[in-house]
Amino acid sequence: MICAGIDAGSRSIKVVLFDNEQSRILSTRIGDQGVDQKRLAAELFEQALNEAGIERSRVSAIVATGYGRNTVRFADTTITEITCHARGVHHVAPDARTIIEIGGQDSKIIHLEDGGQVRDFAMNDRCAAGTGRFLEMVVSRLGVDWQKLAELGCDSKKPALISNMCVVFAETEIIGLLAEGTPVPDVVAGVQNAIATRILALAGRSTVSPVYFTGGVALQPGMTRALAEALSCPLRIAPHPQYTGALGAAILAGQSRRPGGL
Repeated sequence: MICAGIDAGSRSIKVVLFDNEQSRILSTRIGDQGVDQKRLAAELFEQALNEAGIERSRVSAIVATGYGRNTVRFADTTITEITCHARGVHHVAPDARTIIEIGGQDSKIIHLEDGGQVRDFAMNDRCAAGTGRFLEMVVSRLGVDWQKLAELGCDSKKPALISNMCVVFAETEIIGLLAEGTPVPDVVAGVQNAIATRILALAGRSTVSPVYFTGGVALQPGMTRALAEALSCPLRIAPHPQYTGALGAAILAGQSRRPGGL
């Protein structure tokens, strides 16, 4: 049984085609979010089908998740990103007990029971601090790309202190630090530490290992370091971290077609 998961996030759309019988990913696609989410999702879905060499008629079910899930009208149903990320991470890392997911507009801490069921979760969706948007501001301000940002953060000798947790005020603070001659790598590492501090406040004292980091921000090595130091525990990067939500959606789509449903 072949199913599809579409994660319509705030910054990008991810598509996963999954063979539920063989328990393997057939193809993936990712693209920047835009105004016409339905069209973009449909185009990425078609690209994923073409890459896998699969006819649309062979797809048994489609589940949409993420910030813009309700705009993906061709999906059979929608499921919240909390449930989908939990299912996707559990599939690739059955030992996971805590998930840290940092997206473009929000961040989440998800606690799992044995078997991958969600025990509870906390979510920051009202402030850009602690999200990928904070890093996007730094990328724009420094005029570098994401790969260069990762390299800069790893070169820091003395991370700067970013005291403002509001992105608007933090940007002003960063401008001041650069004007004072603070090395760029130290500014980048300071921002990463500030995000990690926000995640620590979100997690509280209930983080249980193993802890897996997922979402597009997990591809930034400096963020893994900053989070591990803030939480005082090692972090593992989920395989293909930007796709865990879409993967979970595809797996749940397959379960919905079995007797008894989800």
